[in-house]
Amino acid sequence: MYMLGLALVLTLLKYLEIGPVANWSWWWVLAPYALTALWWAWADATGYTKRKAMEKIEQRKQDRVNKHKEAMGMAPRKPR
Repeated sequence: MYMLGLALVLTLLKYLEIGPVANWSWWWVLAPYALTALWWAWADATGYTKRKAMEKIEQRKQDRVNKHKEAMGMAPRKPR
């Protein structure tokens, strides 16, 4: 996501001809878009995206269980 932000900023700077980016070739300005697409393709192909989403869901579940245990006066289970 940071790479996409960088790409958008560089594109805006190039288009508005601001700073040293105005003198750069469009290839350098557009390269972060290609890198972003490669990253997303790799993340989806290897399951990285799905794994991170599942870890987030499991953490939210565990936090909810711990919150309820604390409310009942029981010690929450230590996360692994």
